[in-house]
Amino acid sequence: MSETGAGAGDVAATAAVAAAGWRRAGFAGAAIGVLAAGAAAGVAVERLTVGRGMRKKARLALDASGPYGSLRGRPGRAVADDGTELYYEVDEAEPDAALGPVGAEGDGAGGGGGTGPRRRRLFGGKAPGPVTVVFSHGYCLNQDSWHFQRAALRGLVRTVHWDQRSHGRSERGRAQADGVPLGIDQLGRDLKAVIDAAAPEGPLVLVGHSMGGMTMMALADRHPELIRDRVAAVAFVGTSSGKLGEVNFGLPVMGVNAVRRVLPGVLRALGSQTELVERGRRATADLFAGLVKRYSFGSRDVDPAVSRFAERLIESTPIDVVAEFYPAFTEHDKSGALPAFRDVPVLILAGDRDLVTPSSHSEAIADRLPDAELVIVPDAGHLVMLEHPQTVTDRLADLLVRSGAVPAEEP
Repeated sequence: MSETGAGAGDVAATAAVAAAGWRRAGFAGAAIGVLAAGAAAGVAVERLTVGRGMRKKARLALDASGPYGSLRGRPGRAVADDGTELYYEVDEAEPDAALGPVGAEGDGAGGGGGTGPRRRRLFGGKAPGPVTVVFSHGYCLNQDSWHFQRAALRGLVRTVHWDQRSHGRSERGRAQADGVPLGIDQLGRDLKAVIDAAAPEGPLVLVGHSMGGMTMMALADRHPELIRDRVAAVAFVGTSSGKLGEVNFGLPVMGVNAVRRVLPGVLRALGSQTELVERGRRATADLFAGLVKRYSFGSRDVDPAVSRFAERLIESTPIDVVAEFYPAFTEHDKSGALPAFRDVPVLILAGDRDLVTPSSHSEAIADRLPDAELVIVPDAGHLVMLEHPQTVTDRLADLLVRSGAVPAEEP
C-alpha cells in the first residue's frame, strides 16, 4: 500500500475506533461517533502523506523539545468560597537596577533576552509603576496559555497567573464534586479570592481570554467597587458577554442545530464514563489534533510546536470537567456588567477567524464600551495569544502605557 493510502487508512481506522468506543455511551455517544467520522474526512486531507507512526514520533519529539509552558513563578494558593484551592503563581517585577545592556530580545520561549531590551522595546525603557497584571485563562486551558505574554513581561511588571477551578494545578471544584452546577458567577468569586490572596492592594490590570474574560465580567457584576477603586485597565481577548448559544462553530445550519440538540446529552454521557473516553481520546490523537488546529488557529502556517502545545493544554482537561463547564456558557450573559468598565482603559482583541467566540462578540462588547480600543487580528483564531503572540503582547504593553501603569515616553 502506498504512503498516501496508509495515511488515509489510518485516519479512517482512527475514526472507526472512536465511533466504536463512543457508541458504548449510548445514543449520545453514537452522535459523537458520527461527528468523529465526519471530522476524519477533514483531517485526512492534510494527513494523507504522513504515516501514523511518524506523526506519533513527531508529537513525542515536540513534547520533549518544546519550551512552551515551562515558565514558573512563586507559587501560592487561594481558597474559594466553597473551599476549593486555587493555584496561582506570581512573577515579581525586577528593580530598575536590573536593566541590562541593549541586546537581542530573544524569541520569548523562555523569557530570554534580558529585561533591558524587552523594557526598551515594550515601554521605551520606562519602568512600570506598582501595578499587578492578573491573567485569567480560558476553557480547557491553564495559566500556561499566556506563555508568550508572560515571557515578554517577566521581570518588567508584577504579574499573577492562576488556574481556574478544575483546570491546571487548581483543585477540582468542591461544590461541583457535590453536584452543584458550575456557573460563571462562581468563577468571578474565584477570581476575587485570587486577587485577595495574590494582590490584596495596589492597582490592577485584568486580562482575560475567552472564559477568563467572562470571569472578569462576573467579578465586575458582583464587585463593581473593586473595578472602580483598584482596576487601572482591562483587556478582553477572544471572549463574549453572552449569546454563546447562537455560535455556529463554522458548521452549516443543519449541522449546528443537530450538535446543539445532542451535545449536552453527549457530554453528560461521556462525563460519566471518564476512563473509557480518555482511552478513546488517546486512540484518536490524530482526529483530536486536527480539531484543535481548526478551532484554535486561523492561519495555516502555525508553528507545529505551538500547535502541539495547544493540544497538550486542551487534552490535559479531563472529559468530566469539559462536561461540567459546558452548560455555563449557554447560560452566560454579563452584558449588564460591562458598564462597570466604562471609566477605565479597555482593550478588546479577537481573531477574525475565531470559530469559538467569533469577533462579532468582541464587537458587541465594544458597542457597550464605546471608548474601548477594538483590535481584530487578521488570520487569527481563538488562541490568538499563541498564534500571534507579538501582536497581543504589544497591544497589552500599549494598554499599560495608556492606563498610566507605565509612564509614557517623554517627547
